[in-house]
Amino acid sequence: MSQLVHQTAIIDEKANIADDVSIGPYSIIGADVEIDSGTWIGPHVVINGPTKIGKNNKIFQFASVGEEPQDLKFSGETSYLEIGDENTIRENVTISRGTADGCSVTRIGNHNLLMAYVHIAHDCQIGNHIVFANSASCAGHVEVGDHAILGGFTLVHQFTKIGNQSFTSMGSIINQDVPPYVIVASSYGKASGINKVGLKRSGCSEEVIRAIVNAYKLMVRSKKPREQAMEAASDLIDKYPEVKCMADFISQSKRGIIR
Repeated sequence: MSQLVHQTAIIDEKANIADDVSIGPYSIIGADVEIDSGTWIGPHVVINGPTKIGKNNKIFQFASVGEEPQDLKFSGETSYLEIGDENTIRENVTISRGTADGCSVTRIGNHNLLMAYVHIAHDCQIGNHIVFANSASCAGHVEVGDHAILGGFTLVHQFTKIGNQSFTSMGSIINQDVPPYVIVASSYGKASGINKVGLKRSGCSEEVIRAIVNAYKLMVRSKKPREQAMEAASDLIDKYPEVKCMADFISQSKRGIIR
């Protein structure tokens, strides 16, 4: 056994662990788990498979990763969890594998921070550079875009989509899609402006931010039907790729968007 694996850790013989992976006391790694180089597993972590974990991740104590989904329709079919590189998964985080009713795979991208008690349910598709604050929870089939920030105790309804660079305040309840760049505030999520701070940090110019704000007023806050709102914002959509991203998201929304 590698010196980086504590003698009390239990590693299934069908697990595939890179030589430089560190595994702490009393952690359990099940069959069909792959862990790539540089990843650190703390004490009392349980990882079940089929699960694939990339490079340089940190998984803290009492996390449950790759467990069966919390879905009454699940009947033991083979399903998967895929986690990319450079993620930090803090204490008591729970991440479930997928289901046959979904895409059979729960995916988490790269460079994400999942703070304590976060829950990522079956078939969720999580992008890159996302922050989930303490106890934020995503039900099944949720999609979260890059650079989004979910405030503490945010609850996201199943099949909901959270757009790129959006922001949800503490305790938000999200039951409709959140367009890119939008801030969600109040317990039952309502649109409350544009995430200007996040946009500035990502390098957006003042001109682009003004265009996004104007598009937000036309496409999100307006009470016009979707087609009329898109027509009103057509010049902005044609000129600014960032606005087109927002427009495409809204056009493709099946649950409707928060307003």
